[in-house]
Amino acid sequence: MPRLALYALVVCVLSTAAAVVAFVQGSLLGIVWVLLAGLTSNMAWYYARRARAEEKQAKAAVAPTA
Repeated sequence: MPRLALYALVVCVLSTAAAVVAFVQGSLLGIVWVLLAGLTSNMAWYYARRARAEEKQAKAAVAPTA
């Protein structure tokens, strides 16, 4: 998994935990944490998928065509 995807995944997990803590304490700031978790989740998905596509493309370029 690429480094940017891992960083985004870590931020996603941490912001999810922060959202839970904020909501348990009765703070509406948890809404911001939920939005951040959604954004970073999409970023992690994008970077992982892009790396997979690049890897597949590189393998196709190396493989001889019959």
